[in-house]
Amino acid sequence: MTAIVELTRLRVAPEQTEAFLKARPGMVADFEEDRSGFLGARLVRLPNDEWLDIVDWATAEDRETSRAKGANRPGIAAFFATIAAVVSAEDGTPV
Repeated sequence: MTAIVELTRLRVAPEQTEAFLKARPGMVADFEEDRSGFLGARLVRLPNDEWLDIVDWATAEDRETSRAKGANRPGIAAFFATIAAVVSAEDGTPV
């Protein structure tokens, strides 16, 4: 099994920051219930209203299956709705 780290840089409007942070636990709970291979997630606050969302997956296939599901649960949809833009997204393998 190969672990994959998904790194997504997000922009959140300042007036949405509180809602973004409030929605995060629901998104994580929905991922824990609905996403096979989800190992955990953390956020890093960056300058200029940007955030780095770091999500750990058991395999690349688990990550792809999750992407195909999209915002299929209320907690995920609420979190995604607070994001103004995805700045960048990439995957890596921990060493």
